[in-house]
Amino acid sequence: MHKAGFVNIVGNPNVGKSTLSNLLIGERLSIITAKAQTTRHRIFGIVNGTIESKEEGAENTDYQIVFSDTPGVLKPNYRLQESMLNYSKEALQDADVLLYVTDTVETPDKHSDFLHDVEKLKCPVIVIINKIDLIDQSQLEEKVNYWHEQIPNAEIVPVSAMHSFNTQSIIHHIVELLPEADPYYDKEQLTDKPTRFFINEIIREKILLYYKKEIPYSVEVEVEEFIEEGDQVNIRAVIHVARDSQKGIIIGHQGVAIKKLGTLARRDIERFLDKKVFLQLYVKVTKDWRDRDAMLKQFGYEVK
Repeated sequence: MHKAGFVNIVGNPNVGKSTLSNLLIGERLSIITAKAQTTRHRIFGIVNGTIESKEEGAENTDYQIVFSDTPGVLKPNYRLQESMLNYSKEALQDADVLLYVTDTVETPDKHSDFLHDVEKLKCPVIVIINKIDLIDQSQLEEKVNYWHEQIPNAEIVPVSAMHSFNTQSIIHHIVELLPEADPYYDKEQLTDKPTRFFINEIIREKILLYYKKEIPYSVEVEVEEFIEEGDQVNIRAVIHVARDSQKGIIIGHQGVAIKKLGTLARRDIERFLDKKVFLQLYVKVTKDWRDRDAMLKQFGYEVK
């Protein structure tokens, strides 16, 4: 028997969706920072496996789970954020199983309109209460009771994704809920995204970590050149910023900031590619790119 399906991970910003996604996939596909709006795209991670039957003579179950990490739900202020919200809404429409991730810190009814859409879904819903290491047992029971009332048909699973606590059984339960189906992707495929996408994301992650305030949210990264020469990869990437003043901040005094950024990014890219990397970074002012449909399409976002 073979089961397959799409398991979409949704929720508000900063609840730990990407941490959980990477944990379930077993690979670091989504970048993770403490800042909201870290995830901008919908990223598929493909997990294949077999669950051995405990009953004598019964068939084992082969499966393929296509996990989909999505941006945090937010109220859009510009076209980029509209695209990000659309990814989350699409995830409600094509899910075979939905993982709604909340945590013990956020206001439960935040973005209640989106939550109402989750409540109306016909597919199985698992509510993941993350960060349970931050509260005591009585507070956790209150959280569990609250979510039972909000989505009566959902299963509630308290976890700590950061500490891999109580996450082991999630895969098994998902497989139980998936329909019988052939694989959607080749069994050797890990993700739907190309290598260049992950190079962009690694560089953007370092910008999120290294720069403050509005800078990370005004930046998009684009790999213009990716050339493999034996054991070395030569990469030229452009960092697009929205305003002239941001270019100077990215570069820093005498180029110190962008040099440090390049060093941090190169190390992670070398680990990702398992090759030596020569990385060149350039900064370009692309005014108001977050509100320009043509630029958003160029950067790989869906624009409606």
